[in-house]
Amino acid sequence: MQRDKFFKEINNLTHPNEKLIKTHCSYCGMQCGMNLRVNTATNKIIGVEPRYDWPVTVGKMCPKGVTAYQQTNHKDRLLKPLIRDDASLKGTKEGFREASWEEVYDLIAVKFQQLQAEYGKDSLSVFSGVSMTNEKCYLTGKFARVALGTRYIDYNGRFCMSSAAGGFLRSFGVDRGSTLPWTDIHETDCLFIAGSNTSECHPTSMFRVWSVQERGGYLIVADPRETPLARRADVHLDLKPGTDLALANGILHLLIEQGYADQAFIRQHTNGFEETKELVKAFTPDYTSELTGVSVEKIIRAAEIYGKAPNAIVMFARGIEQQHKGVDNVSAYVNLALVTGKIGRPKAGVATFTGQGNGQGGREHGQKADLLPGYRKITNPKHVEEVCEVWGITPEEMPQAGVSAYEMFELMEQKTIRGLYLLCSNPAVSAPHLNFVRRALKNLDFMVCADFYLSESAEFADVILPSVTWSEDEGTVTNLEGRIIKINKAQEPIGESKPDWQMQVELAERLGKGKYFSHLQTAKDVAEEFRRASKGGYADYYGATWDKIDKQDGVFWPCKDETDTGTPHMFLDKKFYHEDGRAKICALPYRPPAEEPDETYPLRLTTGRVVYHYLSGNQTRRIPFLHDMCPEPYVEVHPETASQYHIEHEERVRLFTRRGESVYRVKITEAIRKDTVFVPYHFGHEQSINLLTIDALDPISRMPEFKACAAQIEKLEQKKVQ
Repeated sequence: MQRDKFFKEINNLTHPNEKLIKTHCSYCGMQCGMNLRVNTATNKIIGVEPRYDWPVTVGKMCPKGVTAYQQTNHKDRLLKPLIRDDASLKGTKEGFREASWEEVYDLIAVKFQQLQAEYGKDSLSVFSGVSMTNEKCYLTGKFARVALGTRYIDYNGRFCMSSAAGGFLRSFGVDRGSTLPWTDIHETDCLFIAGSNTSECHPTSMFRVWSVQERGGYLIVADPRETPLARRADVHLDLKPGTDLALANGILHLLIEQGYADQAFIRQHTNGFEETKELVKAFTPDYTSELTGVSVEKIIRAAEIYGKAPNAIVMFARGIEQQHKGVDNVSAYVNLALVTGKIGRPKAGVATFTGQGNGQGGREHGQKADLLPGYRKITNPKHVEEVCEVWGITPEEMPQAGVSAYEMFELMEQKTIRGLYLLCSNPAVSAPHLNFVRRALKNLDFMVCADFYLSESAEFADVILPSVTWSEDEGTVTNLEGRIIKINKAQEPIGESKPDWQMQVELAERLGKGKYFSHLQTAKDVAEEFRRASKGGYADYYGATWDKIDKQDGVFWPCKDETDTGTPHMFLDKKFYHEDGRAKICALPYRPPAEEPDETYPLRLTTGRVVYHYLSGNQTRRIPFLHDMCPEPYVEVHPETASQYHIEHEERVRLFTRRGESVYRVKITEAIRKDTVFVPYHFGHEQSINLLTIDALDPISRMPEFKACAAQIEKLEQKKVQ
């Protein structure tokens, strides 16, 4: 009680002319609790304080969260709409002039209608993001399908969370990124973390991770790099990039062989065990070691620790997901929990570290090419009818499923798609094979971009609409646990910037579709319609009212009605979401990376984050402290590899693949495999590592293989290999 009183007092401290606005961070899926400090005289955000009463992070914040408030009143904010007068300058920051909202709305309406009249409804496309509220994500899906009538909508979660979604759907029949609340983590007996640099990407989770070891529990980490997390691990499985499926199959082989399988759970609650058991027989420790590069001893020890643990949680992130077999990787790691029965109870289960702030909610409510609100399928006639009833359209008016994010760029290059409405995303940095993607953007007849900074992608636009930051609007997001939380408005929008939902309502009116949108005059209006649209879906938010979210400090979905308090733990009744109520244990043959090293490209290139930056860096590269801490990208190289290439620390080298090249400063470190190089992906223009990454797509999730491709490195004075 004394502790609670202290935290309450801390969170109510204010200074003269200051008020505190309770909210959450704008960045990753942790959604750390914070109070924004607002000067009541100027109505401007002036600082931030951590929220000690937020149960997930309990006052913890990372460098990005501490400085997030600085993005709102930044000198680079877009304050007025812009129109490009000189089309020859597309792909640059030049050639724009300021315009009124009336002028840009008129121009957009005319151009969109002209393109659709000449080339059909599907000549337009929408590419969106999941750093927006649930309400904005929901309305973006409705805007694409009702206001524009196009099938082509997809989102940047296709480059982030789509493999986790595909794996969970196949294994469980439902996609919720965590089967248990984050507050269970520090109480478990074993954490098996694969493909996550947690200490840099989700650092406010680390106090729970360390707590497991401090209580006598174990930490297993699978990662090609010796990250700070891996250095503290009881077992570090230092695998070759792109070989995660072989490793998971090898661990599963040992769990079955050593008697750790829960036969009763398997028999009563799963399908597919016998087929999977037969497949993984081949993945002996020796064979698994040969494929992955991990020692036999480490593989055996990891299986023993996980198998013996009374409770264990398997956790993973983009390292296993951003591959052309990412869905298989996810299901393979889920297999470990299903075969041992370590799921459907407190302190045991599976979870993914969500990369974007609303990576969970943003993929559930209509931004994906084949999904409608509530995680309904656009190919299911009953699901279509349910959503059409809320939207006031007929099922015949609902467009069919489109294609994934990267495939939309292919259609732009082919001129099937001629117009683009881009919001809350920066694919000119974040997409793979950027030379191709940038050509596709330049090939568009007309492009609209909504952003609060002039991003690398906005440089390709014909019209730029100034949107607001997270602190200038309100709504809900869903954190990495599946907990729906509230974002509160701290200051009024600056300049002439507007929330994305408001732009869409006003644009719909110009496009002659106002009757479907004009009743949405506030963010809460959108929230009420969104709740109704999700009702009855797999991701049912209907019972998660704003009042309930405030009262409970978040509501876990599904939450089906006003009396439902939500679902922190999934599958407590051991009933999964497949029709027969059983989970699926998946037999998954191993496939190597799409591009293996060879004589010309002998190295393995992998990519990832640093603690100081977020996604494409459009926000964080502008914050002085974050920029100073990591002002440019670098390439990590093992000392023996550096010696082989006669490369020195801090030297600049050319790194190249079959798709592109860039110049990076060398960071020599023993924390990387000898056959692997690593580059962070937060940087734009010619510094972007995605100039080099491969566009091989997962057949289910359509996730590109960001984490593995063949590369070469050379000193700058040498001639490049052709």
